[in-house]
Amino acid sequence: MSRKKLGFWTSSSLVAGNMIGSGIFLLPSVLASYGSVSIFGWVISAFGAASLAFVFIEFSKILPGTSGGPYVYSRKGLGDFAGFLVAWGYWISVWCTNAAITIALIGYLGVFFPVLQTDTTLAVATGLGIVWAIVWLNTRGIREAAVFSLVTTILKITPLLAIGLVGMFYVKLENFTLFNISGVSDFQAMTATATLTLFAYMGIECATIPSGDIENPERTIPRSTYFGLGVAAVVYILGTTSLMGIIPAEELQYSQAPFSDAAAVMWGSWAENLVAFGAVVSTLGALNGWILIQGQIPAAISRDKLFPPIFAKENNNGVPALSIILSSVLISILIVMNYSEGLIKAFQFILLLASMTALMAYLFTSVSYVLVVGANEKLEKGFKRKATLASIAFLFSIWAIAGSGVEIVYWGFILLIAGIPLYVWMQLKKSN
Repeated sequence: MSRKKLGFWTSSSLVAGNMIGSGIFLLPSVLASYGSVSIFGWVISAFGAASLAFVFIEFSKILPGTSGGPYVYSRKGLGDFAGFLVAWGYWISVWCTNAAITIALIGYLGVFFPVLQTDTTLAVATGLGIVWAIVWLNTRGIREAAVFSLVTTILKITPLLAIGLVGMFYVKLENFTLFNISGVSDFQAMTATATLTLFAYMGIECATIPSGDIENPERTIPRSTYFGLGVAAVVYILGTTSLMGIIPAEELQYSQAPFSDAAAVMWGSWAENLVAFGAVVSTLGALNGWILIQGQIPAAISRDKLFPPIFAKENNNGVPALSIILSSVLISILIVMNYSEGLIKAFQFILLLASMTALMAYLFTSVSYVLVVGANEKLEKGFKRKATLASIAFLFSIWAIAGSGVEIVYWGFILLIAGIPLYVWMQLKKSN
């Protein structure tokens, strides 16, 4: 059965929509505890994300139409074991991301239903209900999920740009005087905030993951990746700057819906509800896009016999439904486990864990790219430029991993090595 493929706009919405999700809507509250120094974190992570985007785009040209993104690219240059670790770590980062997005979504639903801010049981039940409703949508087909992503991306950008641009007229310069209130050096604060904000750029690689379902991938993937990254960077930096200028840091760091609070300051309570609705649409769209991705990665590695075959099994709509369902069980467990910490703390912990495990995938992909290109182009003029940009992506990944903090690196490393027995088991099965 032939499947409709994704074009430029649906691919761009997958990139921008997955990036502009929960990160921008709740991150300003997390960053407020650092002070206005966090704006530099946004800029630094944008440059780092651009270098990573280059690596993924160039790899998509080397392996056009091959689904799997970071896993396929790492395996190409570094072999099965590295490819497995990347896929395992990236898969962890995706379901961690979906848990974080769900937590942020509940925070904005609390604007309309205040009981969600006080009743933890109801909040968890609501989050789980939404997750499984979107799981159902994704099992209907990749095209249907991508169209939903396009619609929600268009709806979400309007209120964000409105606050980012109009908010500049409501900025109070005295709110920026608290440059660094984190208690650590400026460099440490910028490192920490760059790592935190990188979470919001996770998604730059999303057009490469369902590459086999994209129309003319050699042309579509580069254009949609750069376009999506550019849109996200403008929205992020404008929005955060306005929020920090409108709401004092001592208030902003405790806000569970910072964009809604800023809209209320500028235009009154009606605007607060409008922006909260936009945030709900935004996080729904991002959750939809990432649930789509969380099925693609295990399916790709399963097809290469490095993951149990059940993950590659497709339903009548050509979707790896069991892969999506099993991954969503893990999302549900993580939501239940972490909600006891409080919304902001739970969001921050899951956010950093997701960033750290994704950074491992970015790091391996950058190294693999240099090896693959070097094997064919090391005598050509373009090799040095490509190797330099890939090296920047590699160094940025290491720097951001260090900025995650000891606890996050510890748990991230434990989760990564926990997958090794599965790799050994799959290798033994292949040899028998």
